[in-house]
Formats: sequence, structure tokens, C-alpha cells
Amino acid sequence: MMLTTTVRCPPRFATTMLLFILLVCTVAVAEPAAQYGRRRREPRLYENPNSGIALRQWFPNATAVSPVEGTPPHMTISGPPPRQGGTPTVLGYAFWTTDLVPSEVGYHGPIKMLVGLTPAGRLTGVVVDSDTEPFGYFSVEPAEFGAQFASKSILDRFRVGEDVDAVSRASISVGSATRAIRDSVRIMARALLNPADVK
Repeated sequence: MMLTTTVRCPPRFATTMLLFILLVCTVAVAEPAAQYGRRRREPRLYENPNSGIALRQWFPNATAVSPVEGTPPHMTISGPPPRQGGTPTVLGYAFWTTDLVPSEVGYHGPIKMLVGLTPAGRLTGVVVDSDTEPFGYFSVEPAEFGAQFASKSILDRFRVGEDVDAVSRASISVGSATRAIRDSVRIMARALLNPADVK
């Protein structure tokens, strides 16, 4: 025969215990949230000291690069004229995405990228200049992210997971950067490119 004992707690003790348990649970949940908030307020800052090198790699035959000018703001990359004393050949354009689509932000803020574009509407490449993305170091900052855009046409879809590589745990950063590239190259194309030349 088994005996069971029932312990009856006074109502006030039960209420006190319940409040104590709720307090412990609240502190356990609030501490990680507080740390998360602190990380959001004190972001990491990435700056690429060599972003300008990309222009020489993208346009190796360039003889001149204009200052940032025009509407939309861009640099014109020129090559030697086709004949002696002629007008220099336009090899392409370079621009900062943040100049053309400043409202496009990633997980933590804008992702500033330098983009090269040929008169035929092909990207020569993309390089991230600066960002404050918490997971930027394995998503948008590696050279592989920008390299995948080289030779893409402005007519491509620019869809993450389709023609742009997705990165696990950094979908907001990658999605924002991709939209900024897509939208800015299309703004440039409408303003400066001849539709008949676009391939």
C-alpha cells in the first residue's frame, strides 16, 4: 500500500513563489536582449582601404578617370582615342551605390559599394567600401561577393538564391546589397547608356 502526502502551501507563499519564478524568467530573457541591444548600438565598422584599386583592375586600358560628377553622380573612365587627336573613348562608368540609392539599407545601415559598368550594360565588378553589418565579414565583405557580379548584365534578375549567391544568417545584408547594385546600375543605364548597345 502506497501512502501519498499532500503539502498545502499557504496562499501567500504560493503567490510569492510564482512571482519569484516569473522574475527569474524575465531576467534570463532580458539579459540576452540587453546584450543584443548593446551590439546594435555599438556596431562594428568595416572600411576597405583598397577599394580604388578595383578601377585599375576593371578598366586596365584607362587613361583618365573623371571626378564624381553629373546626374546621377558617377566617374567616367576614358581610354585612348580611336585615332590621333580624336575624342577619348568611354570605357565605362564607376559609381557609389550610396550616391544613387541612399535609402537602401542593410541589417544595420547602408552598405557603400563601388560598381563598374560598361557602355554595353555589363558590370565590371563590385567592391564593398564600407558597412556596419554585424555579419558583413562573412557575407558582403569577402571579395567573392563582389566578384560574382562581374559580367552580369543590367537585364539580369539580381535575385538572391537564383543568380546571386545566398549566405546563411546574412540574408538581410546580402538582399540589401543586391538590391542596391541592381537599382543603381539600372538608374545609370537609363541616364547614360544607349539602349541599342545594351546586351
